Amino acid sequence: MKLFHIADLHLGKVIYGRSMLEDQRDWCDQLLALCDAHKPDAVLIAGDVYDRAAPGGDAVELLDYLLTALAGRDILVLMVAGNHDSGQRLSFGRTMLARQNIHIAGDICRQNGRMDRVSLEDPDGFGPVHFWLLPYTYPEQIRLALGEEAQDRCRTYEEAVTTLLQLQEINEEERNVIVAHQNVTAGGCEAQRGGSETMVGGVGQIDYRVFDAFDYAALGHIHSGYSVGRPQVRYAGTPLHYHFDETRHPRKGIIEIELGEKGQAPQIRTIPTRPLHPMRLIEGTKQEVYELLAKDEGRGEYIGITLTDERITPEISGYLRNLLHLRQSWLFQLQSGHTELAAGGMADAAEAVRERPIEDLFAGFYQEQTGGDPPEEEYGLLKFAAELIRCRGNDQPLQEQEIDRLLEYAAEVGGEKE
Repeated sequence: MKLFHIADLHLGKVIYGRSMLEDQRDWCDQLLALCDAHKPDAVLIAGDVYDRAAPGGDAVELLDYLLTALAGRDILVLMVAGNHDSGQRLSFGRTMLARQNIHIAGDICRQNGRMDRVSLEDPDGFGPVHFWLLPYTYPEQIRLALGEEAQDRCRTYEEAVTTLLQLQEINEEERNVIVAHQNVTAGGCEAQRGGSETMVGGVGQIDYRVFDAFDYAALGHIHSGYSVGRPQVRYAGTPLHYHFDETRHPRKGIIEIELGEKGQAPQIRTIPTRPLHPMRLIEGTKQEVYELLAKDEGRGEYIGITLTDERITPEISGYLRNLLHLRQSWLFQLQSGHTELAAGGMADAAEAVRERPIEDLFAGFYQEQTGGDPPEEEYGLLKFAAELIRCRGNDQPLQEQEIDRLLEYAAEVGGEKE
């Protein structure tokens, strides 16, 4: 049985003031072309389908286009909500969509602790395959779903997910695949995150061995594609680069998995995809950057430039912007070792400020005032609170359970301090 694993689409995302919908539509078309060429039996979508809890109409239309095209190809779709999604919104029409082989899990609480399972009796001559869908969740949600008897067993993320899985009827003599959106680690070690990932490092860690019952764990949440602990527990990564920090990640692509008979290790490989507009970060002295761009043949790129020896002036900004404009490229970021300015004057600078996470603005201000980095505990707490707001949407107040999560995290990082 052949599977495609994708995650963290972040449909509707805006970076440096530019909508990524054109790039995302192009990537969706590449995915569909690869489906035609490779004939997967199922596509696993491991969360953060949208970039925000209340997506714009264009993002909703793009997801509708993708799901309709996959259904038209008679491909099974298994999708879970991520921390950026509203599970309730994402799973609208789930019963009707299930009749078209599109299965969506949005909220574990709705199931009273029973995970969504989609079973295929014998798709390839090697017996049944069971797909388990685990949307993004946290201990309070699982405690609420399981009731009082689970209170003492769900204090941490790892305990909560372990308890939840133990209550499912998982037949380990048959093949099982889980689609999940969580912070999975090996020995407590996380991958280096990209700049567009907003969860606090260390929060919600779940050891990969929690998924030992599964022949493959299709993960979402981390923007780099890599395996955790064993090859069969894997993050797909984002389809595109969403921040210049992420350009250090390996080349993007779709994870293809071929399941054989039970006990046989699945074959896993990455099918490369190409971005509509490649993202590139250039660093060097003013002279080095000018010389590089004079002979560079890049076209249609998203460019970030860091000058190591000079402050940014209107003349430098104007020259670089005009040069890249002639090559149908965009100058998203222009900064120096002395100061940072968005390319193109005050309007773009204001847009860049709006795009940056509040915790990064805080860190920059702290560095300007003190010359050093902010305390890790204070930065982490602010980042955690900002993530809760981002996931709900800025116009939605925090709920009581989310405030409890914030207080729990504050106690973890602050010890006995108020």
